[in-house]
Amino acid sequence: MATKLLSLTCIRKERFSGRYPVLWKHLNNRPRGGGGDGSPSETAVLKIDDEEAIASAVFRVTGMTCSACAGSIEKEIKRLPGIHEAVIDALNNRAQIQFYPSSVNVETIRETIEDAGFEASLIENEANERSRQVCRIRINGMTCTSCSSTIESVLQSLNGVQRAHVALAIEEAEVHYDPTLLSCDKLLEEIDNAGFEAVLISTGEDVSKIDLKIDGEFTDESMMMIEKSLEALPGVQSVEISHGSDKISVLYKPDVTGPRNFIRVIESTVFGHSGHIKATVFSEGGVGRESQKQEEIKQYYKSFLWSLVFTVPVFLTAMVFMYIPGIKHLLMYKVVNMLTIGEITRWLLATPVQFIIGWRFYVGSYKALRRGSANMDVLIALGTNAAYFYSLYTVLRAATSPDFKGVDFFETSAMLISFIILGKYLEIMAKGKTSQAIAKLMNLAPDTAILLAVDEEGNVTGEEEIDGRLIQKNDVIKIVPGAKVASDGYVIWGQSHVNESMITGEARPVAKRKGDTVIGGTLNENGVLHVKVTRVGSESALAQIVRLVESAQLAKAPVQKLADRISKFFVPLVIFLSFSTWLAWFLAGKLHWYPEAWIPSSMDSFELALQFGISVMVIACPCALGLATPTAVMVGTGVGASQGVLIKGGQALERAHKVSCIVFDKTGTLTMGKPVVVKTKLLKNMVLREFYELVAATEVNSEHPLAKAIVEYAKKFRDEEENPAWPEARDFVSITGNGVRATVNGREIMVGNKNLMSGHKITITADAEELLAEAEEMAQTGILVSIDNELTGVLAVSDPVKPSAREAISILKSMNIKSIMVTGDNWGTANSIAREVGIDSVIAEAKPEQKAEKVKELQAAGHVVAMVGDGVNDSPALVAADVGMAIGAGTDIAIEAADIVLMKSNLEDVITAIDLSRKTFSRIRLNYVWALGYNLMGIPIAAGVLFPSTRFRLPPWIAGAAMAASSVSVVCCSLLLKNYKRPKKLDSLAIREVQVERV
Repeated sequence: MATKLLSLTCIRKERFSGRYPVLWKHLNNRPRGGGGDGSPSETAVLKIDDEEAIASAVFRVTGMTCSACAGSIEKEIKRLPGIHEAVIDALNNRAQIQFYPSSVNVETIRETIEDAGFEASLIENEANERSRQVCRIRINGMTCTSCSSTIESVLQSLNGVQRAHVALAIEEAEVHYDPTLLSCDKLLEEIDNAGFEAVLISTGEDVSKIDLKIDGEFTDESMMMIEKSLEALPGVQSVEISHGSDKISVLYKPDVTGPRNFIRVIESTVFGHSGHIKATVFSEGGVGRESQKQEEIKQYYKSFLWSLVFTVPVFLTAMVFMYIPGIKHLLMYKVVNMLTIGEITRWLLATPVQFIIGWRFYVGSYKALRRGSANMDVLIALGTNAAYFYSLYTVLRAATSPDFKGVDFFETSAMLISFIILGKYLEIMAKGKTSQAIAKLMNLAPDTAILLAVDEEGNVTGEEEIDGRLIQKNDVIKIVPGAKVASDGYVIWGQSHVNESMITGEARPVAKRKGDTVIGGTLNENGVLHVKVTRVGSESALAQIVRLVESAQLAKAPVQKLADRISKFFVPLVIFLSFSTWLAWFLAGKLHWYPEAWIPSSMDSFELALQFGISVMVIACPCALGLATPTAVMVGTGVGASQGVLIKGGQALERAHKVSCIVFDKTGTLTMGKPVVVKTKLLKNMVLREFYELVAATEVNSEHPLAKAIVEYAKKFRDEEENPAWPEARDFVSITGNGVRATVNGREIMVGNKNLMSGHKITITADAEELLAEAEEMAQTGILVSIDNELTGVLAVSDPVKPSAREAISILKSMNIKSIMVTGDNWGTANSIAREVGIDSVIAEAKPEQKAEKVKELQAAGHVVAMVGDGVNDSPALVAADVGMAIGAGTDIAIEAADIVLMKSNLEDVITAIDLSRKTFSRIRLNYVWALGYNLMGIPIAAGVLFPSTRFRLPPWIAGAAMAASSVSVVCCSLLLKNYKRPKKLDSLAIREVQVERV
């Protein structure tokens, strides 16, 4: 029964409120979004089935991480009285509930969702949902998961922010917000107020935006003229001129205009008015992510070198020179009372390290404490301050007391800071390598392109080399051998082979000729191509892949929640343990609970306790926990992208490694998706070329895939022509579901199925019946052809199975993964294809919604289900599945429903995706074992649990070095994923596929 959107303002309130009193009360009490008369908004997402009194409400649910979460919500909701249907979409964080308003209301449903442990809010306005905007922000100053969690909390508390993800590993945030309620500037301001530096990378408005640089003499008046001239251009949406600078930003529609038009307008507007100026594409320079990362590396490297200049002498005077007789005598020389030259030297050398080189830790601590949290900077600042100020106390006491004896720890504070800065330097270098996948993708686009001037007849009249960023839609560009393809488009002249491995992961060069599509960033190997540009800038396949990989690295894996939970109490707990350690050892010393012989000769019990306390504080490392998941996800998604497997974030990775059942679509997934004529049988004496001339002339007017297959096959009989002109077909009629009819060369032609022939009283002979039955048994489609009302021929059209399908299904079985085929085709064809590829379970004649139902049935049976389809007709099932895989996407990667996009059409990539996810998740587990194990073992050792039995103690500077090394080791462990090799079974599969293609 159809459910329609009720236009509430078109119904008398008395009738509605009388029939649905509870729902009317809810609508009347909620904030108004529409009618000024107090009636609810017409756009409220509440639907009424007028006959059965079923209402429908859509909620935004936050906190769902997987299908288990969705299942728990669905179970709780269905326990309520009056619930008709509950559909929980974990992928899009939505819940659509159909209910009887006389039994339950919207508020009760919302409270039930929240009682299940999730946040829920009624979506008031679908238009607002569609107006959602996304901006990406670079955040500097984060040190651990405590920082990233704080920023997420700040952003999510803002009115208008719908979702915020902060990625510690790449130091970026992705914020989904309502531009009608707040702006990007407000987001940046809030992050700055939280104590971090925020730099806007992009917004949803920047999809087609270019920055131009003005060189030459110009005035405010000329800049105003430029602004007005650009705004007058068709397709220009806005122009922004940075006052006092030479930068112009233009937001435009790429289908209408482009950057060369802007440059032409700028240069012609000013010429002769205030002197000649030149406009070029603005270079990002030092603003880009990579250059900023390099600058950060340089800063840490410089800080480390300066710290060495001061720390090495401190270490030598404290640890080495004290054992060299002559130098020892000099260092022990008393200047004032008990104050020695060695103490003064260490004090003077350690002070710059503590307060100049280590100033960043004070700033970080202040910002963290100001927002009511604690991070790694707090631990470092407390540990080094304890060592430094105690040492300062001993210096002052020694200078004022004639008999004071104490030991300073200046070398502890200086070496701690030096080792931590070295660790941060190595960590940033390692983290930079985890994101090399994006850098490589961005560098694929060539810097220049050869633009061809073409006349109306398509003849080339000239060529010029231009900046690759100035290419516009519908340009014709020339690709010479050995050059990269400058932009997406299709070949209009020439033949060549193009290496697409950097985009699709396909190792073999792909043949290209007239009409074939090419992808920007791929490499032309031999032959010259003329390409007409179809997509530029942010619309290109390369730009979309980069955006998808960036989004994947921003998205958190559910397992990351473990680190987030620990980070909330980790630092306060460490501070408590550190103080407790100092207090325990101090009291034990004062109360003589351990022999005095345990105390080193150069210390007293207080100093021994202090060293234990400082060691506990600086050995604890929250960073290793925070980096365990995101670094592995970054490397995993990057490796996947290089192999043509685009994984949309940590959630997809985590779910994919648990997959126990895969549901395959048939057409285009298990089969090639391109029907071909495999058999022709003539029932009358006739030349085959003449037969196909008549059939192709009829079918060329049809858009049906089978018709295209027949026309393509008919071209083989006219090899001398690339696009043959078929005879004219008159009185063409397409009979939906049956076939076509037309008059060609004075002869009546009909092409179709048995129903078409029977409807026109054309006798189907026994031979034809036998041929049709034979075709169906072989999973082929039988097509009948009649000429002048006589059955003349039978065609068999087949969509062949992919060469790798059977082997891929076999490999999945060996991985203990069940395979099921769900298709809309008839049972005969479906069973035949299933037998051929080795699938036992088949569901045929299924509609798209029935595919989704099958996925849910499998989930209810306890399976973690992956759906593999083309991302169009299969989108309901892709969304319903735990992991949706869109296969054969090629350059069209904007498939929102899928969790994983497979760039090639090979089924082996399904195996690669699952295997890579398993390897990545095992690496995440290993990272967590190391990070947790390090802290669980390191803290007790630093606290001195081994000291009573072995006299082993961990000096603070060694504890600090261990802390720095732990973060680096986690990142390096994740980097080992870069050596990922797909299963060896797939290599033999690829070889077999090549052999089949050659045959």
